[in-house]
Amino acid sequence: MEDTVPRRTKIVATLGPSTAGEAAVRALLEAGTDAVRLNFSHGSQSEHSRAVRLVRRLAQEMERPVAIIQDLQGPKIRVASSVGEARLLVEGAEATLTTRAGVSDKSAIPVSYPPLPREVSPGDRIILGDGELELTVLSVSGPDVLTRVTRGGPLKGNQGLYLPDVALSAPPLTEKDIADLKFGLSLGLDYVALSFVRNADDVRLLKRAMSDGGRRLPVIAKLERREAIDHLDGIIAAADGVMVARGDLGLGFPLEEVPLLQKEIIRRANQAGILVITATQMLESMVESPRPTRAEVSDVANAILDGTDAVMLSGETAIGRYPAQTVAMMGRIAVQAETADALPAHTELSRLGHAHAMGRAACTLAQEIAADAIIVFTRSGYSARLVSKERPRVPVFALTPSRQVYNQLALSWGVVPILLPFPGSAEEMIDAADTSLTARRLLRPRDTVVVARSSPIRARGWTNFLKIHRLRGEH
Repeated sequence: MEDTVPRRTKIVATLGPSTAGEAAVRALLEAGTDAVRLNFSHGSQSEHSRAVRLVRRLAQEMERPVAIIQDLQGPKIRVASSVGEARLLVEGAEATLTTRAGVSDKSAIPVSYPPLPREVSPGDRIILGDGELELTVLSVSGPDVLTRVTRGGPLKGNQGLYLPDVALSAPPLTEKDIADLKFGLSLGLDYVALSFVRNADDVRLLKRAMSDGGRRLPVIAKLERREAIDHLDGIIAAADGVMVARGDLGLGFPLEEVPLLQKEIIRRANQAGILVITATQMLESMVESPRPTRAEVSDVANAILDGTDAVMLSGETAIGRYPAQTVAMMGRIAVQAETADALPAHTELSRLGHAHAMGRAACTLAQEIAADAIIVFTRSGYSARLVSKERPRVPVFALTPSRQVYNQLALSWGVVPILLPFPGSAEEMIDAADTSLTARRLLRPRDTVVVARSSPIRARGWTNFLKIHRLRGEH
């Protein structure tokens, strides 16, 4: 193989005003971005459509896979945009929230969530923004909620409200989400992220909505609320991936509990063999600074040591001054962290199913014979993901005839997707892999690899065949 050390942890970058143009997106991809996130809480459908076309074109020009994630907004609760910037909430004072329309009384704060008075009770907390402001409910009267300001500061229009003590009645998919989902499916995106997931039913509802639209994408459940942690096993069983949204978890849980929650979520997602992304404020200081803090570098490294598949940048690349530099920095941190002996060796399953067992067998065989790589022939990407979850120390080259699978596998830890039509016979497939991998200088002639595939090769079942193979090189 080439002497450069390949990065195995994948990087997700959120697109936004700082990365709206071709030069900025090209710089993101050249810096090492593996997946882009389209935040449908912001921007128009036409803007997202232009972003998708741009990413696809640049990725094809660069001959590399890039996954595109649609992040649905979900049921947002916000202060009305008409609230003035100068409004100050004083600690200890009373403040009234109201769902009445057309409120002009400056003593009341209009909010966008009609069920609010029915769902809160005296003693419940109401958090605004990212935790800058906190209110405690005193009483409810009709559409008005009287609160005490327990943490004061300036109130901003359109600021989000978080209700950590309340089980929300709002459906997980709003009318806007349904419209955005149909639009995203028409664009041929690769993943859909569901916001404010409460339980497995929310995930299943999204999957049914996609089935009604005639196309199914992998669902990433964003873990933001306490309810999601209470139902974590069911969510993991229903979803194709999870996102550790540390910012919102830090509003629902004491901050000191969030690092342990992160470790537990990553561990359980890896056990189940599903994708796990760690997100929120990873290199936040690089929104304004060309260098991160030492604490942020440690934070990113520790998420990788915990076993995350991918790390995500939000404001750093959406509105930051140094988006490409931030991606490059995250890549350097990842490469260094991946050299540690503390990286998880494999999934902790007490009893392996057939597919998991074959994935582990491929990795064990590669280790025992000191193979240079593992080659997986896959139509759905499933076998490559299971091999990835065993955290092999050698690259995993996933060869697939599907362009969508090729892009989706860009998010899987340690996997290098290769787009390759499958010839008619097993021998022809291996010959094609030899030629493709050596021509790209990903492997050298005479390198030893472990080949994993299904037999017969046209079957769509799980991998059931392993072979030790020495590359012949270009023909």
